[in-house]
Amino acid sequence: MKFNFQNKISIVLLLMVFQFSFAQKKEENIGSEVVNVVKPYTPTLSDVFKVPETPVLDDAGNAKKETIKYSIFSFPVASTFTPSKGKAEGVDKAKQAHLYDNYATLGFGNYGTLNAELFVNQQLNNNDYVGGMFRHLSSQGGIKGVELDDRFYDTSVDLTYGSNYKDMSWNIDLGYQNQIYNWYGLPEGFGNTLAPSERADLLNGIDPQHSYNTFSLGSKISFKEGFFNEAAAKFSHFTDNFGSAENRFFIKPSLQFDVMEESVKTNIIVDYVGGSFEKNYMNNTQLLKYGYTNLGISPSFVMQQDDWTLNLGASVFYSIDNENSNNKFFVYPNINASYKVVGDLMIFYAGAEGSLEQNSYLDFVDGNSFLAPTLNIAPTDKQYDVFAGLKGKLANNVSYNIRGSYRNERNKALYKSNDYSEDITNEDYAFGNSMQVVYDDMRTLSFSGDLKADFSDNVTFGVSGTFNSFTNDFQAEAWNLPTVKLNSNIDFNITEKWYAGAAVFYVDERKDMKANTAVVVNYTSIKLDSYFDVNAHLGYKYSDRLTGFLRANNITNQAYQKWLNYPVQGFQIVVGANYKFDF
Repeated sequence: MKFNFQNKISIVLLLMVFQFSFAQKKEENIGSEVVNVVKPYTPTLSDVFKVPETPVLDDAGNAKKETIKYSIFSFPVASTFTPSKGKAEGVDKAKQAHLYDNYATLGFGNYGTLNAELFVNQQLNNNDYVGGMFRHLSSQGGIKGVELDDRFYDTSVDLTYGSNYKDMSWNIDLGYQNQIYNWYGLPEGFGNTLAPSERADLLNGIDPQHSYNTFSLGSKISFKEGFFNEAAAKFSHFTDNFGSAENRFFIKPSLQFDVMEESVKTNIIVDYVGGSFEKNYMNNTQLLKYGYTNLGISPSFVMQQDDWTLNLGASVFYSIDNENSNNKFFVYPNINASYKVVGDLMIFYAGAEGSLEQNSYLDFVDGNSFLAPTLNIAPTDKQYDVFAGLKGKLANNVSYNIRGSYRNERNKALYKSNDYSEDITNEDYAFGNSMQVVYDDMRTLSFSGDLKADFSDNVTFGVSGTFNSFTNDFQAEAWNLPTVKLNSNIDFNITEKWYAGAAVFYVDERKDMKANTAVVVNYTSIKLDSYFDVNAHLGYKYSDRLTGFLRANNITNQAYQKWLNYPVQGFQIVVGANYKFDF
């Protein structure tokens, strides 16, 4: 008889209940019984099977594998496919503008202005070339309120011949310049103490014309290899129509060699100036002579490590006063360092520099054309210029430079007006219409900054400014030096044919001093007003060769004075053209 699984479970449960019912019977006495153990139980360990340390494997899978060699059974297959040759994709190149070797410029404007330039350059062979430059700028005058002739002429011719070789290059330059200016800046109220007829005779007797002539000869040679890098030399002979004459000669070779794995560059300087004036300002016929020879050497070497660049050097000069036998020895620092704070975005730089500056009559005339030919010429001792600043880029197309400096200079040259009288026997420059050069020991605290931006290929912009604070030892003021100078410019291409630009500059107040010695006893300084000048230009490229232009200067038409009693021309406009050509 067979029982299913459920029946078996039921029987087991009934037996368990029945057993527990008897086991839980209370107060039942089972009695006592003695158990006698005949033999004690002694357990033993059964034999243990020990596993061998190195088991013997008997597995067909461990049999040595046989080496199987593969081979390809290839046979040629005939094909009629022929690939075509590759062809590079064409690139449209912009047509490169032709660069002409020569050009000519001619322009005319109000005030009888004539502006002409001619530049020619010719390659004689693979190495030799010759060139020439002609410049002329003149005006027939006509400044409102000016009683003397105010016209001027400036004409120059420069010739050059040179050669370029693989290892060296050299050139020689020959130049001539003629300048004619007029001392038209008579002081305010000139001749008020004279009768009208006397004043008219006095004005008619003044010939304000002053002319300068410059002859120059120079040369430069440079080498690609060797310790002798380059050398420059120049001689100039400068004269005027009042018997003044000056000779200037300098030579500056540059050497470079290695010392203890560092490259040392050394400049050697020989600078001579000598000249004379026939009279002094008091109309004394005593000849004014001057002559200085400055001998200098300036070694320096550069150290670079990571983001640091350090230039260490010094300059040593020996100045010989050829007329007074007053020789002096000078030593100047020539140290500057830079550190890339944030790559090219921000670079910190600082340094200290000094030099002996050789002044000359020619240099002074370049700065001020209305000087009397009775100057005192002497060099300037620029003891040190300590500076520090930041430069870098605000963006890829925007650069900046911020700089602060403190300069200490001895015998610094300043332009100052001459005192005068209304004596008819005076020289033509002794009626308060000329200037002189005075010297002073000065310290200058200066802050400057500039910003340049190329907004695109068609627009460029720039702005800069300088702020100065002067301290003088002898002179009452820093004559004719402004404390603030600002300028800004913008240039842009309107179309492929049209372009334009503008420039604005501001010069702060300056001070000068001038007095009629026959009337004034107590001297007081005179303030020159600040001025603001706006210039603009417009051009049209008719072709690759021909371009027309329009220039406008002093658009605000201010009759400001750059020098005391020397007003400038008002609104000026010049129309002209530029033509490029080849021979």
